[in-house]
Amino acid sequence: MRRISKLTRVAVGVASLALAASACGGTSTDEGGSDSETTSDLGLAIAYDIGGKGDQSFNDAAFSGLEKAQKEFGYKTADVEPTEGETDADKQQRLESLAKQGYNPVIGIGFVYGPAMEAAAAKYPKTTFGIVDSVVEAKNVASLVFAEEQASYLAGVAAAKATKTNTVGFVGGVDIPLIHKFEAGYKQGVTDTNSKVKVISQYLTQTAEEGGFSSPDKGKAAAEGQIEKKADVLYAAAGLSGQGVIEAAAKAKVWAIGVDSDQYKQAALASYKGSILTSALKDVGGAVYALAKSVKDGKPLTGTQTFDLKVNGVGLSESNPEFAKIAGLSDAVAKAKEEINNGTIKVKTE
Repeated sequence: MRRISKLTRVAVGVASLALAASACGGTSTDEGGSDSETTSDLGLAIAYDIGGKGDQSFNDAAFSGLEKAQKEFGYKTADVEPTEGETDADKQQRLESLAKQGYNPVIGIGFVYGPAMEAAAAKYPKTTFGIVDSVVEAKNVASLVFAEEQASYLAGVAAAKATKTNTVGFVGGVDIPLIHKFEAGYKQGVTDTNSKVKVISQYLTQTAEEGGFSSPDKGKAAAEGQIEKKADVLYAAAGLSGQGVIEAAAKAKVWAIGVDSDQYKQAALASYKGSILTSALKDVGGAVYALAKSVKDGKPLTGTQTFDLKVNGVGLSESNPEFAKIAGLSDAVAKAKEEINNGTIKVKTE
């Protein structure tokens, strides 16, 4: 395998798939809208999930797609932060405000936008909406979902190959079905690679409102606990909280596995990069860009758009030179990718 980040290639693959899939969805301009609806199409707008911009992970991956669209299309964009303790009504107001201003598409980054997206899309049928990590059934909504379990399986392969203690850790931000997919894939990848390796799992909170995706201190404490139990590879699917996991891993001189973005390359994590073995990639940026391009081309994507390993919608980074130095790791990951793609390996989601 080539020792390069997959993000650029992933974005191209995702965009190609999504644009090819546009024939499956209708346009969002064939219905009457609210009296206040505008069709000026200023450009792309995104509304961030919990943790906001600067999480070096999920939200920042979305922002990379906005940046690419802005640069390529030369139009106005907007990105809006969430507020602490906000309600579905607050989210709905945010989405409707962006639509009313003329942004198209308007994308909610995260499953938390589900109820708000359904209401906003009904009120502004001439605007194309997008939602990441959830499915909203509406003619003018593109539901951008990912095979996170497949990327996590590859992370599990890497963890099993890198561990020296035969104990690895998983830190989930919030105990919800979406994060269960990360855990299930990771555990399966570890076990299939080396059945002697033990996986220690912990969720930071039961609900997002408790800060599971936005509390690096919680992530750090959980990681320290797993390190005390001899875990020497830690995989976090916890948004901003994952930074605490990476910090703890670096301090203890054990491996961390990043998530969503290639965290080895994130400037804010530069002081810890030597401890970031790899990252389970989820090309949210590519999906955001693909939806923006479909609208720009006059063929808006709608319906459920699934981004998996076959189209490079998910993957595993190899940016850290140490990745290639671990015996058998690159070959094991390449073999796992092939077998997932040809159906030999069926990755669990629970």
